[in-house]
Amino acid sequence: MPDQPTRNRATDGGPARDFADRHIGPDPAALAEMLKTVGYDSPAELMAAAVPDSILTAPGSPAPLDLPAAASETEALAELRSLADRNTVRTPMIGRGYYDTVTPPVILRNIMENPAWYTAYTPYQPEISQGRLEALLNFQTMVSDLTGLAVSGASLLDEATAAAEAMTLARRATKSKSSTFIVDADVFPQTLAVLRTRAEPLGIEVVVADLTEGLPEDEAFGVLVQYPSSAGAVRDPRPVIDAAHDKGAMAVVAADILALTVLRSPGELGADIAVGSTQRFGVPMGFGGPHAGYMSVREGLQRQLPGRLVGVSVDGAGKTAYRLALQTREQHIRREKATSNICTAQVLLAVMAGMYAVYHGPHGLRAIAERVHRQTARLAAGLRDRGFTVVHDDFFDTLRVRVPNGAAGKVEAAAERGVNLLRVDDDTVGISCDETTTDGHLAAVLAAFSGGDKAERPAPEPSSHLPQDLRRGVDYLDHEVFNTHRSETSLLRYMRRLADYDLALDRTMIPLGSCTMKLNATAEMESVTWPEFARLHPLAPLDQAAGTVSLVRDLERWLAEVTGYDAVSLQPNAGSQGELAGLLAIRGYHRGRGEADRDVCLIPSSAHGTNAASAVMAGMRVAVVACDDSGNVDLEDLRAKLAKHEGRVAAIMVTYPSTHGVFEETITEVCDLVHGAGGQVYVDGANFNALLGWAKPGRFGADVSHLNLHKTFCIPHGGGGPGVGPVAVRSHLAGYLPNHPGQPDAGPHTGVGPVSAAPFGSAGILQISWAYVRMMGEAGLRGATEAAVLSANYLAKRLEPYYPVLYTGDNGLVAHECIIDIRQIAKKTGITNEDVSKRLIDYGIHAPTMSFPVAGTLMVEPTESEDLEELERFIEAMVAIRQEIDRVADGKYDPEDNPLKNAPHTAEALTADAWEHPYTRAEGGYPVSRLRRYKYWAPVGRIDQAYGDRNLVCSCPPPEAFEE
Repeated sequence: MPDQPTRNRATDGGPARDFADRHIGPDPAALAEMLKTVGYDSPAELMAAAVPDSILTAPGSPAPLDLPAAASETEALAELRSLADRNTVRTPMIGRGYYDTVTPPVILRNIMENPAWYTAYTPYQPEISQGRLEALLNFQTMVSDLTGLAVSGASLLDEATAAAEAMTLARRATKSKSSTFIVDADVFPQTLAVLRTRAEPLGIEVVVADLTEGLPEDEAFGVLVQYPSSAGAVRDPRPVIDAAHDKGAMAVVAADILALTVLRSPGELGADIAVGSTQRFGVPMGFGGPHAGYMSVREGLQRQLPGRLVGVSVDGAGKTAYRLALQTREQHIRREKATSNICTAQVLLAVMAGMYAVYHGPHGLRAIAERVHRQTARLAAGLRDRGFTVVHDDFFDTLRVRVPNGAAGKVEAAAERGVNLLRVDDDTVGISCDETTTDGHLAAVLAAFSGGDKAERPAPEPSSHLPQDLRRGVDYLDHEVFNTHRSETSLLRYMRRLADYDLALDRTMIPLGSCTMKLNATAEMESVTWPEFARLHPLAPLDQAAGTVSLVRDLERWLAEVTGYDAVSLQPNAGSQGELAGLLAIRGYHRGRGEADRDVCLIPSSAHGTNAASAVMAGMRVAVVACDDSGNVDLEDLRAKLAKHEGRVAAIMVTYPSTHGVFEETITEVCDLVHGAGGQVYVDGANFNALLGWAKPGRFGADVSHLNLHKTFCIPHGGGGPGVGPVAVRSHLAGYLPNHPGQPDAGPHTGVGPVSAAPFGSAGILQISWAYVRMMGEAGLRGATEAAVLSANYLAKRLEPYYPVLYTGDNGLVAHECIIDIRQIAKKTGITNEDVSKRLIDYGIHAPTMSFPVAGTLMVEPTESEDLEELERFIEAMVAIRQEIDRVADGKYDPEDNPLKNAPHTAEALTADAWEHPYTRAEGGYPVSRLRRYKYWAPVGRIDQAYGDRNLVCSCPPPEAFEE
């Protein structure tokens, strides 16, 4: 039989690229039907019409990509296995904020490896996010209880960035006029480095002091102390905290989460803010991330908390329900006045850490901590018995051992025995124990120090080395959820119940504009949990991480190729941090040229809100450039702003395609105007999935971009994190990329400093994007872009008779997303974009993006991964909803009591004895017939957001709250 037609064939007529066929949803027949509807004969013809010639390498033609030929899933996994085999996983006793841990298999399989959890989106639609919101509330309760502070956020990016956020929180929340922040000399080095990176552009002076001798005389707005210290010492922080308060400064304690199960909490000791990492609660090290950082604050500071906060509210029936609270997405509201550019969290990792606490319970966690401390004490006793000096008498899990002029030899001897230790300096070795430390590990370390050929017996049970007045009882995690699920059966069913509450990509398309919720293929995900990748310590010698470093270099090179830039840093562990890194590179470039006065960042009024917040964090002043009626940058206003700020313009930040979902024709003119004024051009890469394989920002005029690997390159959103936001630059900015004190090869020695705690950021999930590029190849990546743009235009064309499409380009085309305008409908009928979004839940479909970038609209992005059947299901729902709106308009539905205003409808409401609405139960619950075969039921009705903000509750409510 002749070959059957396939979607993608190699240019030489070779075999189909099987993975691309599976990644791209529409098959050849569907693509042909969609093209016919849109009015084009081929995807290439559509792209040539949509994309301006000015940004293309050749008019009407795609950009060539110098990438390896596409591999099959089997081949890519074999290559990943080969890379993994090049890593050497030694027992990690390095410490410094990273520790080996045991992920309970039930959590590994049912959370980390479960698409119901890792493909979920940020819970902005709370009615379909009750499972992950409850899991995050567990995390918040865990952190609040262990730190002894009233309110905890839903996680931050890592410990170092959490400390930096605490620094800026302290500055804005105190009345002090000082610009000094005092930092404990015995803080983790990466934390100090990130603090310095973040402080310098803001005019904050970081003063490092030995706090064992008390606070310096300097006035300060805040003080940071590490508890236990980086060197392992357990000291009472109360004298420092009290002295800080006497100065009118805030006290920040960076605390080890496991140590807090046996040590008195920062809140009890008087701290205002606590920060740290929850990595050692069951989250693999992954060569640095991703991990869930934490921050908790005392009462009165909750409205200053950066990032996300889960709160408790009620639904329309008065039932307890969860939702994001207060400052969620504040960047889109406050823009340059935002207090942080953090617009994400580490949700998947926070869920894992919270479930670790649920799995072990308070007594189980304490038992782990006591065993870790006991092993450390035994090791200390054994070292002292052999004549070595252990520096501190009071410690939890970390020792500093004096070895005059012999530290390097002891570290090498331990490595030969399969254990990695920390060389602190020529005379000192650092050793940290963790949950996985065995007697065999202790014996190997003792043998390395004594020089014996055989493992030596560790010391017997010693006494505790925790200060008596800092010891803590089990006064935490008394909520039912942490004391119920002791059997695996019970915990398994609990996690399954939470997953069933939610709508994730494993059930339905998530047509969110600006967010790109595409397929996260299992073949891309599989290697993430391989121990050769997952158990690497981020400060392990690079020769032990040869496979991961090779993967990092591959990905850096491939991303530079597809973007047209010259250098890439993968260190930023979120898009917001990529933005900051790019702007800091621009700032460093201008200062390096003696133009430090260039401090104005031009930002179009339509831009992502994080852009303005990032500019302020980079020490820049924001000047807003107007957009015209079509959503494009207003060139006349741009010229006026350039003239007004002549000699002061540092950069412009533009998103391309625009946040309005259109390929702006004037982008190269914008670049030329800004370059002519001496500025740099930052192209936000959030929408790069509409350009990949067709145009390269680094070749059409941009100087720097960040990319969202959790969008274009398939890292799943995980319910709101993890993400990776690498920054790509042209050669003149390469010397100003991030670097790291713990790893010279992580960036240029002339760099701006680290923007994340780990040298290579969230290196533990880079295999996902590596596998995506490796399996798609040039033709597959280009085909994905073409299918994404075609799908968006197909939806726009099909929905246009029912809803106005707000913005299109010169040929009446959109890019990879389109904005549906509900404003006139709302004006005439009272049915809002929120009503449409909530009604979509009844159809089993996740809502599009609401009110961004234009209030009262819906931004729809189908992605390339959804097949025609799913696109038609969305269209069917939107058409049916329009018919319901028409019934409101013509009086057939009550304007306030109709299926849209009452959506979503719960099973409980529809099966209640009483039904007092003027429409039928079937109209409420089964608006289209296909739902009778498969139906998602929202667990709660529409949630009262205002009630939750007025009555802020941010930890687990008692079980009585759920009683009838």
